[in-house]
Amino acid sequence: MFKKLLTTKNGGGRNNLNAEENIRKMLDIWRDKGWEVIHIQHKSEKPSSVFYYNGEGFPIKDILAPLNHEKVITKTVNSAFIGTNLNEHLKSIHTDKVIIAGLTTPHCVSTTTRMSGNLGYDTYLLSDATAAFGMKDHNENYIDAQTIHDVSLATIHKEFATVLNTQQFIKSIL
Repeated sequence: MFKKLLTTKNGGGRNNLNAEENIRKMLDIWRDKGWEVIHIQHKSEKPSSVFYYNGEGFPIKDILAPLNHEKVITKTVNSAFIGTNLNEHLKSIHTDKVIIAGLTTPHCVSTTTRMSGNLGYDTYLLSDATAAFGMKDHNENYIDAQTIHDVSLATIHKEFATVLNTQQFIKSIL
């Protein structure tokens, strides 16, 4: 259904090919505990976008597919809080914690994490349940995916969220 994203259009390779497996581990724990799972799906109107609503990148991967009762929020920009009811929903279920995983680290994940922290949520970002792609900077210098990922996490940790890997987070909640 959904081809695994390994490169971007500009040829930038991806780091952390195990991100989906780590997200799946968290989904299994959350579901076993009966905790709320909210899926965020990026929907683009641009046919050239990997997240174009009629494109192969739009459907949520089977390994991470929402269950019928789980909430799916569709967003059109990098932040899951802009143009959606995410903040209102989190308030309605009386939560003060947000745990974030998904793709990609420097874009949707970073933007949503920063906003979550700024909105006052106790926010956790799972470092190995997200991934980045290599890209060129403003001077056309290529920056590899792992560097992009690491710098993105460094700019978030202790400022907007607590960054932990999946195993560290699991140990903290069990």
